[in-house]
Amino acid sequence: MAVSKRTSMKFKSVKNQAGVLVNSYLLSDPFILYTSVLSGVFMSKMVYDLSHLVSTSYFRTYAGLTKIQRIEWNNRGMSTVHAIFIAMMSLYFVFWSDLYSDHYLAGTITFRSSPLSSFALGLSVGYFISDLAMICWLYPALGGIEYVIHHSLAGIAVAYSLFTGEGQLYTFMVLISEVTTPEINMRWFLDTAGLKRSNAYLINGVVIFFAWLVARILLFVYLFYHVYLHYDQVMQMHIVGYLLIFVVPSALGIMNLMWFGKIIKGLISTLAKKI
Repeated sequence: MAVSKRTSMKFKSVKNQAGVLVNSYLLSDPFILYTSVLSGVFMSKMVYDLSHLVSTSYFRTYAGLTKIQRIEWNNRGMSTVHAIFIAMMSLYFVFWSDLYSDHYLAGTITFRSSPLSSFALGLSVGYFISDLAMICWLYPALGGIEYVIHHSLAGIAVAYSLFTGEGQLYTFMVLISEVTTPEINMRWFLDTAGLKRSNAYLINGVVIFFAWLVARILLFVYLFYHVYLHYDQVMQMHIVGYLLIFVVPSALGIMNLMWFGKIIKGLISTLAKKI
């Protein structure tokens, strides 16, 4: 009984020390900006390696892939984990947190931030750095110029928002669009596994259509409407942040529309083969 009590006390002590470390170092200025980005790079590499380990052990298809296909497989596993994380964090900050609420009276909405919001953005910057480095190093095997442009614009905008604290709300709105990434990656996995004619492939295509429509088309309309309603606050930002709020979402929105056209054509083609 005494041993159990001492063990419990030691565990609580370690837990308290870990909490102090997180609050006083990882989530404190100015360290949060740099530790979050480095953590994002480290976690991206860790997920990439974990994807390789799990796929080697549990997916027979993986063993028959070429070297570049295995790299892309692991890369897509990495992007899927990032997408799930940042989409969940973005949904929380945009729709559930009071941080960017109009009813929250702590300053201009375009200048609000918190240690948690900054840490989440830092992890995302770390991912974009890692993924863009892989895309450029293996270009064009992992994606063409549109991927380089997309990741560059996204990375620059997120990094600016992180290091200046400006426009984080709109950055999270754009990052909600990452909710479509797991479905896009699943489409590639199913195709690579030879399941292009399966019902799972068709269902995945339908999910991509609706997810893309909501997260990458309608949500961007809402973003610009929100900017319109809060234009007086947007005007208070630095000229760089002001331009990023308009240029990056506009460029990404145009690319989203172009990709949406391809998604519609692909879905129609798949449905036609099923009928």
